[in-house]
Amino acid sequence: MSSWESSSGILSVPALLAEASEFFSLLSSAAMTLSSIPFAASDLQIGDNARRNSTLICAPVMAETVDQMLIQIRKAKEQGADLVEIRLDYLKNFSPNHDLEDLIRQSSLPALVTFRPTWEGGQYDGDESKRQGALQRAVELGASYIDIELKAADEFLKSIDGKKPERVKIIVSSHNYQNTPSVEELGNLVARIQATGADIVKIATTALDITDSARIFQVLAHSQVPIIGIAMGEKGLMSRILSAKFGGFLTFGVLEAGEVSAPGQPTIKDLLDLYNFRQIGPDTKVHGVIGNPIGHSKSPHLYNTSFKSVGFNGIYLPLLVDSVADFLNTYSSPDFVGYSFTIPHKMAGLQCCDEVDPVAQAIGAISCMIRRPSDGKLIGYNVDYLGAIAAIEEGLRGLNGASHAGVSPLAGRLFVVMGAGGAGKALAFGGKEKGARVVVANRTFEKAKDLASRVGGQAMPLAELPNFHPEEEMILVNATSVGMKPGIDKTPIPKEALKHYSLVFDAIYTPKLTRLVREAQESGAAVVYGTEMFINQAFVQFEKFTGLPAPKDLIREVLARNI
Repeated sequence: MSSWESSSGILSVPALLAEASEFFSLLSSAAMTLSSIPFAASDLQIGDNARRNSTLICAPVMAETVDQMLIQIRKAKEQGADLVEIRLDYLKNFSPNHDLEDLIRQSSLPALVTFRPTWEGGQYDGDESKRQGALQRAVELGASYIDIELKAADEFLKSIDGKKPERVKIIVSSHNYQNTPSVEELGNLVARIQATGADIVKIATTALDITDSARIFQVLAHSQVPIIGIAMGEKGLMSRILSAKFGGFLTFGVLEAGEVSAPGQPTIKDLLDLYNFRQIGPDTKVHGVIGNPIGHSKSPHLYNTSFKSVGFNGIYLPLLVDSVADFLNTYSSPDFVGYSFTIPHKMAGLQCCDEVDPVAQAIGAISCMIRRPSDGKLIGYNVDYLGAIAAIEEGLRGLNGASHAGVSPLAGRLFVVMGAGGAGKALAFGGKEKGARVVVANRTFEKAKDLASRVGGQAMPLAELPNFHPEEEMILVNATSVGMKPGIDKTPIPKEALKHYSLVFDAIYTPKLTRLVREAQESGAAVVYGTEMFINQAFVQFEKFTGLPAPKDLIREVLARNI
């Protein structure tokens, strides 16, 4: 471990900067300041309602013709990008002398010109001298930035020596499509790139695990040269967003989802509207939802919009986590402060807590974790059952009218829970607390028996549930992932069995109308959508994250728009 790598995980930005070693200090003699970079922080208005960081949003332009590229450049400006990356290797029938002048002179945004060869992940597989000749022409025409790969940097920089206008800046880049090396290896790579005479350093690695982004953050925060640092892929998404927190020179945002120049790029719209990219600063507190898979989650929409509405300096990210323990050990600084937990990590999260709320302890799973500011300890809670049981009780009151004062409409009812994971445990304990008779059905019978014994209930294999109907007017709750996107054509129980239930609740909220809910309605049962549980627990989590009252109407409105 190097002298500038923390054994306890990534530190907060002030701590990182304070511990910067002589390694990066040696680079500072040749380092540029941001004020010498075209279109840098010195050109931007920093105000209460404007950006809190100088990290630029660059939109890759990858069309096959110059006219299409110019259209895309206009779209990028309309969407809020700061500059565009003109990918010459995507052009068909490219003529450097004619096409480059049109692209650079007519671009309505500062242009970063890239002509990426196949040996560095690009599209160009032609003559190298012609490729470098085109980039030389882009320098002559005054493009704001030129990207040249480390492998070709020495030859290219010699070719333009003494010919480069001052405001044209050279980005020397390195792309690793296999993994993310150690911090020390990344530091050595930065030094090699800097030694070429690069104005701006770019390193792009591949995230095999979400913890890989921490090494990128270490390099960004310690570097005293302008640097672009990105971990590619879905597991590297946080590196693209939190580059604004850790001082990255730019990040990439695409015009449309799926139209990416490298794996894992978010859209410009998501950066600006979903993640409030301009408002991220060095002191922004990081929150997120820990799960696997996680792409379906609507939580970032709810919390980021709500944080912004109350002026809370926080960001909320989807966190695709393989190992909860590894994630928490890596991101252990005071700036990483709160998490929601979803499938399959609710029980693993509990094992990583320093303290656990008694209800969560009894359930054996958490849905929310907070880092206590006073001592940094991780405190676990389970708020799933609060949201779910409240929604089910409301649904039953709608069926049966008002219940006796102080008595839950669940009292005495047969309450069948499908699933014995984190959500199933929360619902089973919630049903028990309200006086229901609990039945647990699970694919693995041993897990069903274990949970049933803890709530004084009955257990059965999930496969036997279709034939289980000791009485009518039962209540059925789905706490499995069956029916969740992308498997929306699936259901955990045949439609024929639903006629024995008066109310059916599905904890899945994407899609809102699952096959189970639709078939329950067709069978005459009342239904409660998973969105109701999601909304109720979101109110509680928001208040735990921020210490502020939840903007309930806004949360409901945002979920309705995004479900």
